[in-house]
Amino acid sequence: MSPPKPSTRTPTKASTKSPNKATTKASAPDPDEESAARPRERRQRVQAAETGMVVLKGLARLGGRASLTALAAHVDESPAKVHRYLMSLIAEGLVDQEVATQQYHLGLEALMVGVAAMRQADPLRISEPVLIRLRESLAVTCFIAVMGNKGPTIVRFEEPALPVTVNVRVGSVLSMLWSATGRAFLGALDEAPIQQMALAELAESPDDLRALLDRDDPIGGLRRQVRAAGCATVKDTNLRGISAVSAPLYDHTGRPCAVLTALGATGGFDVSANGKIVAAVKKEAAAASAALGYVGEGSQ
Repeated sequence: MSPPKPSTRTPTKASTKSPNKATTKASAPDPDEESAARPRERRQRVQAAETGMVVLKGLARLGGRASLTALAAHVDESPAKVHRYLMSLIAEGLVDQEVATQQYHLGLEALMVGVAAMRQADPLRISEPVLIRLRESLAVTCFIAVMGNKGPTIVRFEEPALPVTVNVRVGSVLSMLWSATGRAFLGALDEAPIQQMALAELAESPDDLRALLDRDDPIGGLRRQVRAAGCATVKDTNLRGISAVSAPLYDHTGRPCAVLTALGATGGFDVSANGKIVAAVKKEAAAASAALGYVGEGSQ
């Protein structure tokens, strides 16, 4: 009996494929899908960071301490969602929780951020772009003054291309009663030395200027007028032919730390309450106050 003949069949194409290779190809991720997923992940991370900052800022605006319920209501999110973000903020030291009351409060890292920000909150540095904007937009002379030992003192001064001739410069001390700058300080600062300075000046003022003030309560009436308007204005009182508008700058404690003033020749300088100069000075003073950390009325 002869032995069987060897098979001469050619293996099919399918049988020559490596099973491992086929499996590897099937399980490999699609590059297009990966590319599309990365932007989505980035957006999700950015959104998460934004929500975390909303929670942190909400806690700060509630005085730095609040319950979960109050904080969730303030930021208009569910308590469960706010709690998740608070846990992340606690892990980073930006928030802490008081065991006894279960209230959340700003942590040490948040304090360090605040301290660093306050170190940069210099009214002179912050006022530089303010002065330039006023000078360029209104073509007026403008300056920043602080309260010195002798009275309101100019510390930064800007003039337009065609300046108004005035005999005040950096270092000049201004009147408490008859300059807009002094009146802005008088209206904003409720301190005995300021009142005494104003009373001493009133006693030495000529009758024609004294007649411009309230007869029964000249200092109090002037302070109420400035506070009601949110700024001080003068026309030909401190310098003949010169009018001015001034508004106070407030720091993070709510204390007036400087005064912003714009001045010009009376004939072309509008000091009316609805005029563009008054509106611009008040707007820039509020913006500078906000940059200094003030969160009172007009700073948002």
